Amino acid sequence: MLGTLVEAAKRGDEEAFGALLHSVGDTCLAIAFRILRDVDLAEDAVQTAFITAWRQLPSLRDPDRFEPWLHKTLVRACYAEARRSRRWTAKVRMLDIEGASSADVLTVDDRDQLERGIRRLSPEHRAVLVFHDYLGLTLSEVADRLDIPLGTAKSRLHYATAALRSALEADARTPALGQERLA
Repeated sequence: MLGTLVEAAKRGDEEAFGALLHSVGDTCLAIAFRILRDVDLAEDAVQTAFITAWRQLPSLRDPDRFEPWLHKTLVRACYAEARRSRRWTAKVRMLDIEGASSADVLTVDDRDQLERGIRRLSPEHRAVLVFHDYLGLTLSEVADRLDIPLGTAKSRLHYATAALRSALEADARTPALGQERLA
C-alpha cells in the first residue's frame, strides 16, 4: 500500500503524497520533537522536511525505502533548525499516563533532571538516541537513517549515553536551590 502511494506521489499525485504524510506525520513530529526539544521548532523542521520530500520525491529510486529516506530528510531539517535557532526553551506539556504503572512513571524531578541532561546533548547525539532508544532501531538502521557511517553511529550513541549519565550524576551531586542554606 505504502509503495503504491509513493509511486503515485512520485508521478505528482498530491492526494497520494498527502496520504503518505498523514501516515507518517505523527512519527515525524515525535522524532523532531525529541531531537529539538521544542514543539515549534519540531513543527518547522517537519514542514521543511515535507516540502523537501515533495520536491525531491521523483529522485527516490526505491519506493520501499520511503520512510528511511524521509527520516534522513527530517534529520537534516532538524539540524538546520537547531543551527538557525539557538533558543532551547522549556515547554510544559501534560503527558497521558493513564494505564501506566507507578514503576513506568518518572517523578517530576526525575523527568526534569532527564530533560536537563538531554538538552545538554547536541542535536546529532539526540538524533542517535531518538532513533536507537525511542524507535528501537539497530545501530546499522540508525546509521542508515542518519546517513552516517556505522562507526559514527556507535560513537555518537556511546558519547551521548556517557554525557547523559555524567549530566545526571552531576545533577544528583548538586544540592537543590535553597538546600545549601539549610545545612
